Amino acid sequence: MKLDLLIPGAPAIDVAGITADSRKVKPGFVFAALQGVAKDGRAYIDGAIKAGAVAILTDARPGDWSVPAIRTDEPRLTLAQAAAAFYPMQPAVVAAVTGTNGKSSTVDFLRQIWSSMGRKAASMGTLGAIGPSGSVDLGHTTPDPVAIHATLDKLAREGVTHAAMEASSHGLSQYRLHGVTLAAGAFTNLTQDHLDYHHDFDDYRRAKMKLFSELLPKGAPAVLNADSPELEAFETTAREAGLKPFTVGWRGRDLRISEASPRGTGQDLVIQWGDDAANERKVHLPLIGEFQALNALCAGGIAMSLGDDVNAVLDGLTQLKGVHGRLELVGQTTARAPVFVDYAHTPDGLNVLLRAARPHVRGKLIVVFGCGGDRDATKRPIMGDVARRLADEVIITDDNPRSEDPTLIRAAIRKGAPDASEIGDRAAAILEGVKRLKAGDALLIAGKGHETGQIAKGVTIPFSDFDVARAALDDVGGTHG
Repeated sequence: MKLDLLIPGAPAIDVAGITADSRKVKPGFVFAALQGVAKDGRAYIDGAIKAGAVAILTDARPGDWSVPAIRTDEPRLTLAQAAAAFYPMQPAVVAAVTGTNGKSSTVDFLRQIWSSMGRKAASMGTLGAIGPSGSVDLGHTTPDPVAIHATLDKLAREGVTHAAMEASSHGLSQYRLHGVTLAAGAFTNLTQDHLDYHHDFDDYRRAKMKLFSELLPKGAPAVLNADSPELEAFETTAREAGLKPFTVGWRGRDLRISEASPRGTGQDLVIQWGDDAANERKVHLPLIGEFQALNALCAGGIAMSLGDDVNAVLDGLTQLKGVHGRLELVGQTTARAPVFVDYAHTPDGLNVLLRAARPHVRGKLIVVFGCGGDRDATKRPIMGDVARRLADEVIITDDNPRSEDPTLIRAAIRKGAPDASEIGDRAAAILEGVKRLKAGDALLIAGKGHETGQIAKGVTIPFSDFDVARAALDDVGGTHG
């Protein structure tokens, strides 16, 4: 393909690919040298040229190289548009979901709902790209635009017609979704997270709002969580952008839960829609936790807002399977005390998780968790306080310390939970949590969910909460799947 077809005004030279990762440069590639938070892509230009780069995409700063340089005020946006041109195919219907918590579950549930209707559907996000042909790890919640468009192109060529994708605040602020033709967008919630990247909470909110203010076409549905304190702000933004708000939740105008009753490993929901009081149906959702019900409702709301029949959508809810690492049952002890793994790693996520589990626990609710290093440090004591208030026993451990001293991270958490136990070794902490279980109790292992590694001092050590929990259950004679 000619470069000027990817980037208008660029030289009409042949290009074989485009990437912002110098390690992926091959002969004939365009290398996007982007200014990052920690690293400057320009430091890798010489290496990219040696690897065969035929052109450089970068910002307006001065610099001379032996290959043509295309300079733009927003090279990230240019990269996204170029990637969309290089990988032109996309599923006919693409929906994007943003919010602090619930994105992964919502897009996975939406994929399942669409699949239950006989459609070839896929989802993209933290859990990778999941489609009819299997799953592929994408590395990030919202990967770089080249990976996004390459994946969408591949899915479309495989016959996928409907795709749901996560839209992280990083991805939105860095133009990673620009060039994706969206049919609908959704907002789950907004609570403290990523303040190590965003200047403040207002900056974080503005990044999330870009989905509605910049990316969705006029007339597209904006599915919004009616229970969020942020509803008015997001609904105003959606209306000003010419979108059609569709609210869901306990207070949802368009789709709502009027009753919820825990039932073993699931819950019975009474779901209503629209203004007619006769529009009501009882549905059994085979998942526990209020937050799972609300994520499922959001997914159903996206499908309905795009014209799908409400009863077909609700039929899909009755068949949903839990998302890997989201309040997922690992097994149980001989006393039938369950052990769950969850990805909750924010104050609100931990709050929602513990409140969701409480109705299903007759005895003690035990939680094992930690906080990641090189991330928002202000949330550590807050999460400690959440655990102290909502769990009966708290075990503080390490998450992904990264470059930080893990003892200092644990100490910060303890400020919110001074009476908690502290076991730095995560495997030992999980084993201790399992050993404490008695009949009627439950253990929640929070923070890492589906992850299969623990990052410390620049090294990723193989580590799975699931594998460790299964080994711990074997140690006490329990069972697991």
